[in-house]
Amino acid sequence: MFSKILVANRGEIAVRVVRACHALGVKAVAVYSTADENALHVQLADERVCIGPPAPQASYLNTDAIIEAALSTGCEAVHPGYGFLSERSDFARECEENGLTFIGPSPSIIDRMGNKSQARSTMMEAGVPVVPGTKQAVHSAEEALPLAREIGWPIMIKASSGGGGKGMRVSESEEDFADMFNIAQRESVNAFADNTMYLERAVQNPRHVEVQIIADNHGNVVALGERDCSVQRRHQKLIEEAPSPALTEELRRAMGVAAIKAVRAVDYKNAGTIEFLLDTTGKFYFMEMNTRVQVEHPVSEQITGTDIIKEQLRIAAGEPMSCADRAPFTPFGHAMEFRINAEDPDHGFRPCPGKITRFEPPMGPGVRVETYVHEGSSISPYYDSMVAKVIVSGQDREECLARGRRALDEFKIEGIATT
Repeated sequence: MFSKILVANRGEIAVRVVRACHALGVKAVAVYSTADENALHVQLADERVCIGPPAPQASYLNTDAIIEAALSTGCEAVHPGYGFLSERSDFARECEENGLTFIGPSPSIIDRMGNKSQARSTMMEAGVPVVPGTKQAVHSAEEALPLAREIGWPIMIKASSGGGGKGMRVSESEEDFADMFNIAQRESVNAFADNTMYLERAVQNPRHVEVQIIADNHGNVVALGERDCSVQRRHQKLIEEAPSPALTEELRRAMGVAAIKAVRAVDYKNAGTIEFLLDTTGKFYFMEMNTRVQVEHPVSEQITGTDIIKEQLRIAAGEPMSCADRAPFTPFGHAMEFRINAEDPDHGFRPCPGKITRFEPPMGPGVRVETYVHEGSSISPYYDSMVAKVIVSGQDREECLARGRRALDEFKIEGIATT
């Protein structure tokens, strides 16, 4: 196991990683911007390094400063959390070039699975169910139109480098196809500096179901069950639960087998997520792979008794995962996660930075709160609006829902508007 790890992130995920390090007897080094000088992850860490001013480009995306912080404090590895640098293959390579272990998959796998059109092609070859669509990328509406006619409408137009709903549009007919394609492509160029697109048949009224996987360097690959992430707003997840109430046991097994097949097809290592669309007939299709830990990982932890962050550290250190002997996993109980965002629901969910004047998180049986804030904390306009996650668990879905209602009713936050 490593002796010291740098946590290249902020917020609740940075707190989560620091705590996992301490649970394994590993020292944690925090990096922070001047806006986060008094943040919880900074207070909990064994050492701390300021890496720049509040703007992410000057701090949490400043790879030179982060690498220097890791080297100057004697770290052996870097955990990127989620967001920021977690799926940046150039950062993973930079870590490797400086003798640092990147806690995640290899740079080549990040590239391969981060390009969604290439990921689709890879899954097709591996025999994983994929939504009918283009196997190769397209770069213009003129090039795409004949392919769209073959697929049939409605069609989902997607950016190969996309995420979070950016660079994505639905074309209902041939008449609106060129306009929708061009709008999606412009969004892709603006958000990702990439004009590469691909097409899929639009799955009507789908559910978003993902499988949490972990793979080590000793041939072990396990699926920690599925999470249902269908409750979203503008393609941003709000509530996640496990197991999915929409899956039969047969469908659950089939989805788990497909996820493991996908992982083995690319020789993936560390924690990741295979995301599927489930249609109204019970058919599921590969959508994308997330090559990092996800915001909603705690619900999988609750129903399997597995600490995913600790497993990430073990795998990156070359050790076998500790949970392989318990696979295949049968979920026990039910879990849900509610994201608490600093957004104003009464005014179009606009971000609501400011100072928290009251913060009383819920407690009691089956309630877990992941956060980085406390009473008196200031929510910065520079970063993601999520301030906390409320994770509840119970013997079944009914008990889980009851605990969720109680927990949300007990949660008191004042000074800012929240969801």
